[in-house]
Amino acid sequence: MHDGCALVTGASRGIGAATAQALARDGWPVAVNFRADRSGAERVAAAIEAGGGRAIPVAADISDASATEPLFEAVEDRLGPVLVLVNNAGVRADGLSPQLADDDWRRVLDTNLSAAFWTTRRALGPMLRARFGRIVNVASVVGPRANPGQSNYAAAKAGLIGFTKTVASEVARRGVTVNAVAPGFVETELTADLNGDFLRAIPARRAGTAEEVAACVRFLAGEDAGYVTGTTLTVDGGMSA
Repeated sequence: MHDGCALVTGASRGIGAATAQALARDGWPVAVNFRADRSGAERVAAAIEAGGGRAIPVAADISDASATEPLFEAVEDRLGPVLVLVNNAGVRADGLSPQLADDDWRRVLDTNLSAAFWTTRRALGPMLRARFGRIVNVASVVGPRANPGQSNYAAAKAGLIGFTKTVASEVARRGVTVNAVAPGFVETELTADLNGDFLRAIPARRAGTAEEVAACVRFLAGEDAGYVTGTTLTVDGGMSA
């Protein structure tokens, strides 16, 4: 067992759930964060426990900055310091820019970008003191490339990549790495309403799975990735090539 734990935001389903399970297989006690889907988070935690790991579901709406401290205190009280942080929680509110409402802009930026800043800022203190930490931000191929109808989502994900690089350069000398993964079209509830036209743009001619993205997060969170920092690992079946 590790002398700390992993916190995965938005981990009640999809990439977050697969990531929580992957990190648990590496021996990390895992805090399974959720906003509304308590039953999903409890199922993920129960599956980890059934496999011999340790996990707890932890409720927090991370799009609210004031939720950050109570979230970390709850996790630290039960599992110890957060030494692996996966900023996975994300929402979509699509619409062409001229019609995009202020609330839809703000909600996507707060959840997908600002929340990663708030959790990273809170996590860094214990990581720097331990001289070990792994932060992995779940970005998207929509950050570096245009996707009409998703200006809010693209802005958030592009910002997350820039944030990743900058924080990585600030803390690298203290044994803390900060990286991002950028999934392409992955079969999750977040993409369930998108049509199959996307597949024609993917050289692999299929959607990715949450487990394939989680495997990349698992690598970046592991001991073997100690010299990998400030980078973005694209997981998109060749779409961005």
